[in-house]
Amino acid sequence: MVHDPPTCPAPRSRVIDLYFMEHRAKVLDIAAFLDRLDRAQDDIGREDFRVRGLREAIAILLDGEGERARRVLDLFSDPTEGPLDSAAGMKGAYGVYPGSEP
Repeated sequence: MVHDPPTCPAPRSRVIDLYFMEHRAKVLDIAAFLDRLDRAQDDIGREDFRVRGLREAIAILLDGEGERARRVLDLFSDPTEGPLDSAAGMKGAYGVYPGSEP
């Protein structure tokens, strides 16, 4: 595990004191979402690309490497550089780049 020099002026204990409960709640929200998926009736026959992206993001959070926010953002972002031929039928953002899946 590589650690860059600290850039946050607050000590770790202060960061934990300030932000732990907020992020604890977010983890519980994700756990509840995944539990709902487990209980839901399967109507698509494969894992949805958004759920797959979320699982890949969780793996990044747990891998012990740095720059987690950047790597998760890269995972979720559309890597294409050119404009779309058409945006017809698109209703909005997916939240995760679907790749070749619609």
